[in-house]
Amino acid sequence: MVEKLNLQLVPHPKPYKLQWINEDGELTVDKRVKVSLSVVNYKDEILCDVVPMEACHILLGRPWQFDKKAMHNGLTNEITFTLKEKKFLLYPLTPSQVVNDQVQMKLKRENERKKKENRKRP
Repeated sequence: MVEKLNLQLVPHPKPYKLQWINEDGELTVDKRVKVSLSVVNYKDEILCDVVPMEACHILLGRPWQFDKKAMHNGLTNEITFTLKEKKFLLYPLTPSQVVNDQVQMKLKRENERKKKENRKRP
């Protein structure tokens, strides 16, 4: 997403390690990015930690959810929040959008692994 949206990476003030995020083992979270979010008249900027992962949406974390009094409906996967007494509803991607994104991410990941393997060969 960072590449696709051409977002500006900034160093993380307190880098930390994650192990559960993907199959490649431990990784260091050492970058952040500011993401602009706009829904109808609602505009916000969210500071996000950057990690390589197979996800087709931004994971809005606890600070944002708490600040905006957001509610997540686990059944419909919709997020509702209120700002200035106006209610907003964020809908999830459709199943076909998710499948398309997953296929594209898988192909990209496989191509990147092949490139790494080719660079390692003498």
